[in-house]
Amino acid sequence: MYAEVNGINLYYETHGSGRPLILLHGGLGSGEMFGAILPTLADHHQVIAVDLQGHGRTADIDRPLDVRLIAGDIAALIDHLGLDQPDVVGYSFGGGVAMQVAFQYPEKIGRLVSASANIRRSAIYPEMLEQQLQVSAAAAPYMKDTPMYELYERVAPNPEAFPQLLDKIGQAMAKDFDFTEEVRGLRVPTMIVAADADMAPPSHYVEVFGLLDGGVRDGGWAGEGRPKGGHALAILPGLTHYDLGVSPAFAQATIGFLDRDR
Repeated sequence: MYAEVNGINLYYETHGSGRPLILLHGGLGSGEMFGAILPTLADHHQVIAVDLQGHGRTADIDRPLDVRLIAGDIAALIDHLGLDQPDVVGYSFGGGVAMQVAFQYPEKIGRLVSASANIRRSAIYPEMLEQQLQVSAAAAPYMKDTPMYELYERVAPNPEAFPQLLDKIGQAMAKDFDFTEEVRGLRVPTMIVAADADMAPPSHYVEVFGLLDGGVRDGGWAGEGRPKGGHALAILPGLTHYDLGVSPAFAQATIGFLDRDR
């Protein structure tokens, strides 16, 4: 289905029933990338899987690919669908968007799960920053045999726009960012998730948890020493940045956090 919101024709699919959960995919992906874990999530929640700007079945618009702007699309979708404080779960690029929704529109959402998303560009391993700088339209011919391109070609309204998408993603990744203060001010119950071999070291995600009052004291027999905002941290073993989003461990950790004490 499509929703005309915030100047974009946003594609989304709904699966399952229960408390609403908005699910946001990674860069060069789409809602389809969660196919392996969607049944698990949909057993517990009404999952609204969104194709973000320029991805999947959502056509691009004349606007930078900026997580801060795309967060406005998700906020508008929440209003359009009449959702009452849905939870928001995002992975990688979608994890950055999910954080921005919580930063800018905390009153609109219930809980936040941000997976494999970094709050500072400088936290990313130097060799990965070098690779990110190579992402541009010039790389399009070399990606023709990748699953990412095959999905895009199959579902995109304008498959010829793939080089433009690469240009926009490359430009977005080249920009410096630091959302330390925004994280420190989060008031939405948040779980930070990362692979133990992610795009940044585990210490980065532990640092983010620390900004949320986590890891600064013993949790206590009854959990009285846990972070005051109900925040949590999950470092998932045996995973990387590239397979965390389809991992059953990610689905189970997400459900456990979202359904805890409800």
